Amino acid sequence: MNGHRLSLFPAILAVVALVAVSAYAASRPEQQEPKAHDLVKEVRHQLVLLPYYSVFDNLSYRVDGTSIILVGQVVRPTLKSDAENVVKRIEGVSSVQNDIEILPVSPDDDQIRRSVYRAIYGDPQFTSYGFQAVPSIHIIVKNGNVTLEGIVDNENDKTVAGIRVKSVPNVFSVKNNLLVTSESN
Repeated sequence: MNGHRLSLFPAILAVVALVAVSAYAASRPEQQEPKAHDLVKEVRHQLVLLPYYSVFDNLSYRVDGTSIILVGQVVRPTLKSDAENVVKRIEGVSSVQNDIEILPVSPDDDQIRRSVYRAIYGDPQFTSYGFQAVPSIHIIVKNGNVTLEGIVDNENDKTVAGIRVKSVPNVFSVKNNLLVTSESN
């Protein structure tokens, strides 16, 4: 009988070892699927860190499982490819669809960008928005048409920003897509 018990010992050891290895592998973070929330945070983090991302660019994205869809508008073509490259390297990302639009090169649009920037960030009401590495109000200019993207603290700031842009010469139209985070009025 002791011989029979001893012959079961290797099988029992193998089962215990298999259970232990499985439990260890399941507990290791690098073996787990990334959570959607973590992926969203990491994509945002990587995009904000891009060296040429400025107030004149708008980078946005959607997460579909482990696929990332990049959208927005950029002034520099290299920013489009840089955004795709940094997102591709994020652990857990299976694919990247890059739908970022490269804005046309235009000295007139460049002048409007500078004028709109001064109209908004030169106003004391918006000074605090400009203290970030990438200011929260983005100015997108395409063929004389201005779109404001980003986040402001209240509805009044959104309205005033739109009014300030409409006062800039040579602006054909203004689309105010600013989002209000909280109402402080």
